[in-house]
Amino acid sequence: MKIRYLGHSCFLFVSETGTRIVTDPYGDVGFRMPAVSADVVTVSHSHYDHNATDAVGGSPVVLSREGEYMCGGVTITAVGSYHDDVRGAKRGKNLIFGLNIDGLKVVHLGDLGEPCTEERAAQLRPADILLIPVGGVYTIDAAGAKAYVDATKPPLVIPMHYGAKGLNIPLAPPSRFLSLFEGAEECGKSELEITKENLPASGTKIIKMERYI
Repeated sequence: MKIRYLGHSCFLFVSETGTRIVTDPYGDVGFRMPAVSADVVTVSHSHYDHNATDAVGGSPVVLSREGEYMCGGVTITAVGSYHDDVRGAKRGKNLIFGLNIDGLKVVHLGDLGEPCTEERAAQLRPADILLIPVGGVYTIDAAGAKAYVDATKPPLVIPMHYGAKGLNIPLAPPSRFLSLFEGAEECGKSELEITKENLPASGTKIIKMERYI
């Protein structure tokens, strides 16, 4: 499976059979969405920086409701959660997507804003790759994200939804999250190829990817 980071909370996943999945495409956030096409687009919630499905080519199927789906050999599960710490009273609901691709379970937390509980962590386990917001303000912050990492213990964690060069949304920089983990890595790459075999054999690895331009 290949992962390309397109910026903000948007990733492109390409399975071994060629199925292409894009998560949370964004509108004008201060920088432009790269040109991308997909078979499937997942939308965690209906805010402009997560639901710009028109920015994705290829006439994809759009998934924006709770449920379980099968698309191009990929099983996708969408579970309801909250965009804030008061059960959605401030910012509404959020979808957590679980993508089972090439034998790997990828969990995309969208704009999760609720603090970690054992009940929520149990829903996420076991995850091989956790894509987690860390910028605070509109989601969990660095400390809140660490609580989820500690509770779920995935082999690989990729932070998203943080303050970045050109972003016009006031979010904290990823350094606050990275500083909480020994050995956290800024890999300098916008694309990774992940298999069961090259996942960390023990512990959790934190990798910050670069935005694809």
